[in-house]
Amino acid sequence: MSERTKKFSEELDSLIEEGDMLSLAMEYECKQQAFKDAYLKHFKDDEKKLKSFLKALPNFKNDYQAWYSKAQAVIKQVMPDRLADFISYFEIPKGRKDITYQNYMIRDYLQGLQVTRGWEKEVVADGVAAIPEFTQQLNMVKAAKKSLESKLMDLTAVLQADLFDSEIDTAGGLAKAGYLRAAGAICGVVIEKHLNHVRENHNLKIAKKNPGISDLSQLLRKADVITLAQERFIQSLADTRNLCSHAKGREPTKEEIAELVEGTGKVLKTVF
Repeated sequence: MSERTKKFSEELDSLIEEGDMLSLAMEYECKQQAFKDAYLKHFKDDEKKLKSFLKALPNFKNDYQAWYSKAQAVIKQVMPDRLADFISYFEIPKGRKDITYQNYMIRDYLQGLQVTRGWEKEVVADGVAAIPEFTQQLNMVKAAKKSLESKLMDLTAVLQADLFDSEIDTAGGLAKAGYLRAAGAICGVVIEKHLNHVRENHNLKIAKKNPGISDLSQLLRKADVITLAQERFIQSLADTRNLCSHAKGREPTKEEIAELVEGTGKVLKTVF
């Protein structure tokens, strides 16, 4: 992950944290007594903890607009097809004639709007109606975070696969031209990089600072990522690569290098 991408991801985490606090603040502003009772119970009747907690809550009506602007920019970047939905939870619906619980939006809440009816002033819609609207906006930002992580993972895999395919083609060309050792060395690097990528995807730790093909295949086998047959196949490819990397010993044959090139492609397609 690049530094720019890492920074964006961290800022998105911060935005989600801000949103969670705004959500609590909104609940508190709309349902003060019920909110206090619930959190006093959570803090085991510790009034000081409750007071400190309430003091740390932001003011929704003061802080929402800044959050909304940043969140809207995120949705536009990561999930552009959902931008209209995100905005709809804030904006007043076009053509709205009567205000009901269903069409009461966050903008209404920021204006302190309360709708009542009858002599008894029965509340039709007030700030409580805006809570689900903000919840949906916050959920969309959280979904954007997951979407971003998924896209980054997919992008890394695609770029790496394209690079490896190119390197395998290069190795095949070198082998045909008679540069057997060079072809074998390239295949070895590709297999090693791919196995290490698989190790990272499975969150497997390895003590060795610069693990080789054998080290990685053994680790993957112990973790049941690959079968014993796959480990032995990878080891046979590693043995051929070793012939290419060591100055002493016999020369690899064309047939061995051809099998190594083909086997490298097979590893990329079957080990993940």
